[in-house]
Amino acid sequence: MRFDTKAIHGGGQKPDPLTGAVNVPVYLTSTYAQSAPGETKGYDYSRTANPTRAVLESTLSDLEGGAGGLAFASGLGALATYLWSLRSGTKIVAGDDLYGGTRRLLEHARRTWGLAPLYADLRSVDELSTLLRREHPAVVYFETPTNPLLTVLDVAAIAEAAHASGATVVVDNTFATPYLQRPLELGADIVLHSTTKYLGGHSDLVGGALIFRTQETYEQLKWLQNAAGAVPGPFDCFLVLRGIHTLGARMRAHQAGAQAIATALEGNHRVKRVIYPGLASHPQHAVALRQMRGPGGMVSMELKGGVAEAKAFLSRLKLFYLGESLGGVESLIEAPALMTHQSIPREDRERRGITDGLLRLSVGIEDPEDLVADVLAALEG
Repeated sequence: MRFDTKAIHGGGQKPDPLTGAVNVPVYLTSTYAQSAPGETKGYDYSRTANPTRAVLESTLSDLEGGAGGLAFASGLGALATYLWSLRSGTKIVAGDDLYGGTRRLLEHARRTWGLAPLYADLRSVDELSTLLRREHPAVVYFETPTNPLLTVLDVAAIAEAAHASGATVVVDNTFATPYLQRPLELGADIVLHSTTKYLGGHSDLVGGALIFRTQETYEQLKWLQNAAGAVPGPFDCFLVLRGIHTLGARMRAHQAGAQAIATALEGNHRVKRVIYPGLASHPQHAVALRQMRGPGGMVSMELKGGVAEAKAFLSRLKLFYLGESLGGVESLIEAPALMTHQSIPREDRERRGITDGLLRLSVGIEDPEDLVADVLAALEG
């Protein structure tokens, strides 16, 4: 099946055999009646498994081409559960351009769990290979495209280098979604999602997921998912499934708007730089063309007037709401250094180019002409 068909019919999404309901029912139950001690219909307690969640997990695995998927109460809940599976002293090479909450959690894991994150610029695979030979990490973890600088990292090349040194490759695929990019097919071992974002797609839930290349890793994390219990409720699972049904159509609309805005911003006399993988000026444009189905719905920009001009620009927007998160049908904009990435030390932010005047746009599915007009009007004041 092609993607749009699989999003609706894949992963065990079938009419309910009891009623014929075309949508997966929301099983609002914490426990299940047993015919005898230990004799169940596959479910005994909803922390361990829930029928609505089971269909979501199967669908996520199907869309990513995995051996199994697990849903969590948030993206950070998914990451925390994975980190908890690692032994104290484990070295993790992490991309140095990460969501602020991810960096915060990795540093907490350093202080309290004994893990050892090492941050590196993963654009150079040669430098990564040198680091791998020197440090022998067990894990290489990164986002692509990254948040908020939209760096596109070469999954296949990084995976080849990491596997040569025995490291597991974990890729946060939140920005691209399985519609635009499938890291497992490029060599990754585990894919992470904040299902809050594009997969849910309507800014009405919080959730996360891990999808695995091998059944063995899936079983290991399945045990820990149950033991730790950071699972989503069935209604949130239902909402993610509903969002997945329109994922392909929405991503095409997000992308059309983002391309229009990035093109309009490039060369504008008030814009210092615009970052979008769909522009030929993007440093990894060729990588994006090779490993992604399209450049996605996120755009970052920096105004020439710095933070003062950025704040004035934000105050003049009409259709873009100032807010954290991304991937909903409505357009959002934020200032990462002042909002989502504030917990990262200033010197680290600025070294990577996350200045106080950098803005991150999550382009919604509104008409692209209206969105472009809104941005250009706000620029001109």
